[in-house]
Amino acid sequence: MRSVSIHTLGCKLNFAESGTLERQFRDHQYDVVPFGAPSDVTVINTCTVTEEADRKCRQVVRRAIRLNPDTFVVVTGCYAQLEPEEIAAIPGVDVVLGANEKLQLFRYVEAFQKRESTQISVSCIDDVETFGPAYATGDRTRAFLKIQDGCDYICSFCTIPFARGKSRSANIVDVVRQAHEIGDAGYKEIVISGVNIGLFGQDTGERLIDLIAALDNVESIERFRISSIEPNLLTDEIIEFVTESQRFMPHFHMPLQSGDDEILGKMKRRYRSKRYKDRVLKIKEVMPHACIGVDVIVGFPGETDDHFQRTLHLLTELPVSYLHVFTYSERPLSSASSVETGLSVPKSERSRRNKVLRMHSEKKRAAFYNEHLGTSRTVLWEHSEKNGCQLGFTDNYIRVERASDGVFDEQLETVFLDGVSASGNVQIGEPEFVTLI
Repeated sequence: MRSVSIHTLGCKLNFAESGTLERQFRDHQYDVVPFGAPSDVTVINTCTVTEEADRKCRQVVRRAIRLNPDTFVVVTGCYAQLEPEEIAAIPGVDVVLGANEKLQLFRYVEAFQKRESTQISVSCIDDVETFGPAYATGDRTRAFLKIQDGCDYICSFCTIPFARGKSRSANIVDVVRQAHEIGDAGYKEIVISGVNIGLFGQDTGERLIDLIAALDNVESIERFRISSIEPNLLTDEIIEFVTESQRFMPHFHMPLQSGDDEILGKMKRRYRSKRYKDRVLKIKEVMPHACIGVDVIVGFPGETDDHFQRTLHLLTELPVSYLHVFTYSERPLSSASSVETGLSVPKSERSRRNKVLRMHSEKKRAAFYNEHLGTSRTVLWEHSEKNGCQLGFTDNYIRVERASDGVFDEQLETVFLDGVSASGNVQIGEPEFVTLI
């Protein structure tokens, strides 16, 4: 049996697509082995969200070739779509596939044999109109299910529309069928994923709320999570549905990017701070226990310290639970890269602001965890172990640990949240009641 290793960088959507590639290779009688192990074929699914992401992609490609000089190397993903020639110039790369070609790998690669020249198969992203279904089941507890791809927004810091094209959606019938497949395989949680999932159905005449309602009836799946959704697309109807649902978890992730309206305008975001605040308060009004994650960008061109302080003030004021902090990175195709050089924020200042917000995130997370100590919540235990502890997440995304004995792998258990460990996870005490599902 021939072997393949698949390495994924970037977002949940990339992981979903890598999962589909893995199944395709298995269908072609390939053994899937860990990245770095000897393999006949190596597939690297890349990300290009920042300059650092590009650097890491090149580093991973070179490492794969160094570890396995004879492996057949396929590089695909967003970086491959945007910079195919740059990747093809790396000695040892055999094939570069774009966004439209990624999930049709076996159609474009007839023989996995080393060659002198690199094959580049990358369509113009404007010509990509079809949706490529995908899902990943990397561990035995949760799966990432792709429901939407591409984006019709033109945020000035972002190159993803150039890498993934316009918004395209699955249809509800197909998504529900895939959810049943995942549930029948024994998985208990699905994270519904996309580039901009709030746009789901705008190209097909369906609606995200109708998809959520249909998935809520998939009895083999105990938990669904919405990966990330724009605040202008998170409707009261969706929030209220999650409030009543037994399967959709009280966990939202909404990108803010900046708490200053002037900067939001320059970023070409489709909301302002008032709308964001309104969405957070609406969630907390109907689900006080809900977890709310936030994406923030620091160092956008023209962001003064006053702009940054307004972002910090808004995040301090709002009952959010954690932050994902990104440092602005100049991207050649983004419209923000064309601004005057004088507006560029020094990299040392970008780094300082990033550190400030990461520290603020830790405070927010600790406050959220402490708020729930002394209560009982349901945990999905993972098939993993770290420092002798088994880890899991509550319904509202609190990281929990217990002494590992393997008994509760991939099980749901209602536990009593007792304290916080040195690692920052919540420890469980004697449960008021225990329910295995």
